Amino acid sequence: MIMKRVDLADADCGIAQSLGVLTDWWTFLLVRDIAGGVTRFDRLQQGLGMSRRALTERLAALVEHGVLRRQRYTDRPPRYDYLLTAKGEGLLPVLIALQEWGDRYLLGDGSLTATATAASAEARRVHALVGRRLPELTLVRHDGVPVPPTTPDAWTVLYCFPGAFAPGTPDPPPHWADIPGALGCTLESTTYAARATDFAAAGARIRGVSTQPPDQLAAFAAYAGLPFPLLSDADGRLAAALLLPTFRAAGTDRLKRTTLLLDPTSTVRAVQFPVTDPVGSVGEMLHLIRER
Repeated sequence: MIMKRVDLADADCGIAQSLGVLTDWWTFLLVRDIAGGVTRFDRLQQGLGMSRRALTERLAALVEHGVLRRQRYTDRPPRYDYLLTAKGEGLLPVLIALQEWGDRYLLGDGSLTATATAASAEARRVHALVGRRLPELTLVRHDGVPVPPTTPDAWTVLYCFPGAFAPGTPDPPPHWADIPGALGCTLESTTYAARATDFAAAGARIRGVSTQPPDQLAAFAAYAGLPFPLLSDADGRLAAALLLPTFRAAGTDRLKRTTLLLDPTSTVRAVQFPVTDPVGSVGEMLHLIRER
């Protein structure tokens, strides 16, 4: 039996109705971990430290509300993966907003920034991704085609950037240049383009990721003459899965500059964060790949 808030005064309030489904902080943490690829009961229970009864009740409620769906992976005994539905994926921006608010106001000093210090909680969280396998997900390539962010036959350099803007497309958000760490996306991308043959010779492919929509990325890729694809994380799938550092500017969530090196199994093998020198970071990443 699902416990649901019943309050006629709040019948038309989306916040109150949402809290009738997302009943407590355990529920948000469940959605967070499932978005990150932890989809099985025992791993969820071990990671969160919940009692089995409490976990069973919350998973059942989320399935009944259509936030999760069950997918059987063994018959004897019957066991299931718990996966986000489209309704559940609609919560990803909520997770990103909570993460950004906590990073900025609880773990930080409240200032708006597109970067972080090397001693920050954000830096510790991102560097802890080393050894973590990327969950199965797709992003939209700049030509509109959904693709996985990595390929199984090569190493992948996945550089995340706040936003790059081609002439004639929407301008950067107001006061963009005043946000520490926001500038440098064009220079970073063109530097990767100039060294693309070196990365290919070292066995690595380059992918850029931004929360910009595909049409903006397509315009920039054409303008900058990039020989590699740009991927749109406008829906927050990658940011939520890896709890990547973000900041909010002009009503849009933006990725802070972060670069991940992933092996052919989509496992993170190296991280660059914070990236304070977009040009120098390209050479450093190429050196890391050649070392391996």
